[in-house]
Amino acid sequence: MMERSAAVLAVSVVLVAALAAVPATVAAQETRTGGTVVVERGETVDGDLTVTAGSLVVRGTVNGDVTALSGNVDVPGTVNGDLVAFAGNVRVSGDVAGSVNAASGTTILERGARVGAVESASGTVALNGTVRRDAVVGAGSISLGPNASIGGDLRYNGELTRAEGAQVQGSIIQSDELRVGPAPVVPNWVGAVYGFFVNLLLGVVLLAVFPTFSESVAGRARATPLLSGGVGLALLILVPLVLVIFAITIVGIPIAVLGALLFAVLLWAAAVYGAYVVGAWLLSLADERNRWLALLLGLLVVAVVTSIPIFGGLVQFFVLLLGLGALSLTLWARYRGRREEPTRPSQRGHGGDEGPTT
Repeated sequence: MMERSAAVLAVSVVLVAALAAVPATVAAQETRTGGTVVVERGETVDGDLTVTAGSLVVRGTVNGDVTALSGNVDVPGTVNGDLVAFAGNVRVSGDVAGSVNAASGTTILERGARVGAVESASGTVALNGTVRRDAVVGAGSISLGPNASIGGDLRYNGELTRAEGAQVQGSIIQSDELRVGPAPVVPNWVGAVYGFFVNLLLGVVLLAVFPTFSESVAGRARATPLLSGGVGLALLILVPLVLVIFAITIVGIPIAVLGALLFAVLLWAAAVYGAYVVGAWLLSLADERNRWLALLLGLLVVAVVTSIPIFGGLVQFFVLLLGLGALSLTLWARYRGRREEPTRPSQRGHGGDEGPTT
């Protein structure tokens, strides 16, 4: 009863934490469509503005991000956020407080425009204004006018011409590999936090529903880490090969698909169990035994170490192998135990009251 109550409490904590990670407020967003969308001079749009139209003209003020899928985009006004434009022609002669990310036939930044970054896919790009941060430009023809001022680096892909008087405070880097497109809507750390809570939730379910089995997995991994890691490596190599062999035949395709799904779930559970083993081991160094704290600590440590280049990837890989091997060995031991159970009572029954033979 106490164990079940602890499980319910742990699940509640996870749900509350997950809800707390969701932003309390969502910025207002306005969507406009039509032949021509105009934000008139003196007009203010509070929040983000998304436009799908033949053209967009911003003469007023947008207190948020502007996303435009239009034939032409003209911003002589003010955008107090980012400007993301996919259009035939993009003209920025006003103020953009954030970044400008434009894929267009022509991108022109006139003098006085304030932008964070500039990106363009193709066509002609002419910079003759003020760019307070980096400029990233990809076009057939790129020109820096005499009044161009770039506060950061200039990264470009195309033919660059630079007029006398054009200023670039940072480095000028020619690159054939430029990311042209909108900045990620969700920052990388959001995905990491989401993955942590999802793994934590799975771990809570595993520990609450299969407490004895989970302890067996952890105990096996700690007792035989090399054997568990070796078995995990063998399975990671052999299982995909077996699935490919099944997939070669038409009859075996459904088996291969089902097997791939089951193996993916097994890998996910193995990664969580591996982190749980790490947490349990760290707690044992302080003579502590608490499975919930071990799960939380293990996932936190693995998440932090994983962020370290190269080394973090190796640690994460070993943790996966450790969990996969220990989980598979424990499942196999349980399977063998269940197969032997039905035979033992029958043997005793056959002997009757005479007792075991010697």
